[in-house]
Amino acid sequence: MHILEVKELTKHYKTVKAVNGISFSIPKGVCFGLLGPNGAGKTTTIEMIEGITKPTSGEIDYEGKPRNRHFRDVAGIQFQQTSLPDYLTVKETLKLFAGFYRKTLSLPSLIEKCDLQSFTAQYSTKLSGGQRQRLLLALALINDPQIVFLDEPTTGLDPQSRRRFWTLIEEIKQQGKTVLLTTHYMDEAEHLCDELLIIDHGEIIEQGSPRDLLEKHFDHTPILLNRSDFILDPDKMTEDVVMDGEDVVILSRAVEDTVQSLIKNHVTLTSLRVRNPTLEDLFIKLTGHQLRQ
Repeated sequence: MHILEVKELTKHYKTVKAVNGISFSIPKGVCFGLLGPNGAGKTTTIEMIEGITKPTSGEIDYEGKPRNRHFRDVAGIQFQQTSLPDYLTVKETLKLFAGFYRKTLSLPSLIEKCDLQSFTAQYSTKLSGGQRQRLLLALALINDPQIVFLDEPTTGLDPQSRRRFWTLIEEIKQQGKTVLLTTHYMDEAEHLCDELLIIDHGEIIEQGSPRDLLEKHFDHTPILLNRSDFILDPDKMTEDVVMDGEDVVILSRAVEDTVQSLIKNHVTLTSLRVRNPTLEDLFIKLTGHQLRQ
């Protein structure tokens, strides 16, 4: 069952087609990743779905019906940038936001769910980056939403805080909620997302699960060696060979066969590394850009 369907969605400004007739659907209970270079149209797309920006044309359906003003009661949003009251504690901030909704989670359960117990008495100005993001997640979940929008929720966090936040997102999914995630971190998308939508220039250029997309676009495995260890003539290799700085990259279609061939030809394997293609490789292949902040 699809919880959200987008049909021929467009947003045109005077001289710019920010979003140009895209259609997709999001199954219930998944983490759906939206990726794209800066200026690709992903933020505009998200804002139209959330109801912040009005589409030029197109349809947005929630649970099989046109999305209406009641959508805000079942949706939770964690914006990339959010201002919080300076002189309210974490607990007081939660109480303030709870007053905006008729239906809310109990504060004790929300505090436990988002791991806020150790700093509920602190002011928002005193929170670390990871603590602040967990508070913002709690605010996005306060109305017990069925679909949660997370806009680059771990940008600027240290690796430990990012991993801790990933655990919270996985727990949200386990409760049957749907997550729509934008992120600049390819490892994050690969770890969390069940399905990805990649857009560029306002149009969809690819969609599918991370594994399916990698298998579709890459039929080789890069094998890396230090140049000083590679004694063969690249032109006589049966596989493509690329010189990349101090490395030699062999684009292998059968890793075991390639390794056996190197051994047979007395190539030293001390520096050998096998690197599977990643979402970063896929993103660059499809858009010509690295996904950066």
